[in-house]
Amino acid sequence: MVYVLPGDRRLAGMTGKPLKGRRLHPIEAFEVTPWRALALFRLGTLVYAIALMARNVGGYDHPYLAWAVIGVMAVWSGLASAGYERAPLRAWPLLLVDVAVTAVCVLASTPVIGPSLHHGAPTLTVAWMACPALAVAVVKGIRWGVAAALLIGGCDMAVRGGISQATFSGTAILIMAAAAVGYLGNIATRAQEQLRQVAAIEAAHAERDRLARSIHDSVLQVLALVQRQGEQIGGRAAELGRLAGEQEVALRTLIAPPTAAGAVPAGMTDLRALVAPLASGRVTVSAPATAVWLPALKASEVFAAIVAATDNVHQHCPQETKVWILIEDEGDRVTATVRDDGPGIPDGRLEEAAAQGRLGVALSIRGRVAELGGAVAINTAPGQGTEVELTVTVAS
Repeated sequence: MVYVLPGDRRLAGMTGKPLKGRRLHPIEAFEVTPWRALALFRLGTLVYAIALMARNVGGYDHPYLAWAVIGVMAVWSGLASAGYERAPLRAWPLLLVDVAVTAVCVLASTPVIGPSLHHGAPTLTVAWMACPALAVAVVKGIRWGVAAALLIGGCDMAVRGGISQATFSGTAILIMAAAAVGYLGNIATRAQEQLRQVAAIEAAHAERDRLARSIHDSVLQVLALVQRQGEQIGGRAAELGRLAGEQEVALRTLIAPPTAAGAVPAGMTDLRALVAPLASGRVTVSAPATAVWLPALKASEVFAAIVAATDNVHQHCPQETKVWILIEDEGDRVTATVRDDGPGIPDGRLEEAAAQGRLGVALSIRGRVAELGGAVAINTAPGQGTEVELTVTVAS
């Protein structure tokens, strides 16, 4: 089944546009289903009131007035059902008129039916009188629904000339029904809002994917071409190429599909998502297509070590030095490699730096990973660049 979700202002259930002849989107279904159910309830109780009156009308003081009241009930049932189908009309004016018409029809039972009403004869409205209380409960909630039920129930007891077990039971049932419908209405409203939010997120993701395809087929390819040509030409064109490369990375990050919030394991962090923003014209990040999960503390410490290794390249290597960050998910462990094409580190330089108190590599990289129970391997040689490999286990 395929649904087409229009904008909120165009939802047929909210604007009163005809809904017949097409399938309802779930959001529309939440809007119109309660009112269609109430419309069926009105029709059913109206038919029951007509049948009961037809059976008893011979004993009424004013039979013709009874048929007039039934006519008012029938006309109002059609108008009210049509009105509640339209969201803008579901407000106090319609609700108050609904309650007033119903109360008048209930009170009309006294002059129409006569003394037999005080001896247990049913009112003209019978169960039809519950309709406005249920409508108020759906629109305004439990409290107002119960208030409407009390008002209608009070009219019913007034026309009977006193409070009996039967009249009290009817009013109590009406109040409980209004409270139950109001409670269900609150649940439906919250569910509808959540569904609306999900639909909005899905629509945003679809638009994001469409833009990503368009950008990938045009803008990203042009930026990549400018970057390559600029590097080949050199001079000021090289700077232009570098800027184009940075914008390409920024766009790729912007249009990358986000990780679904519901798919995040408890206490885990996606290392790939942490490292991705490090990409730039000089730094290339390669990672699996799926999330690389690590315990939150491990992920933050490994990320800090990667940043430290990358900063070392920026600080101690020529500006044109390239950096590659590779993230590998090996199931029970994760390996992060930071490699550059710089001049490399001369033999003994790390030990010399540690002896002089410059402990950047020792503390920022080796120390962090060692505290996580991981391992660090640094491979370097003069003129051959440097490779820093960090390995940690996934288990906490």
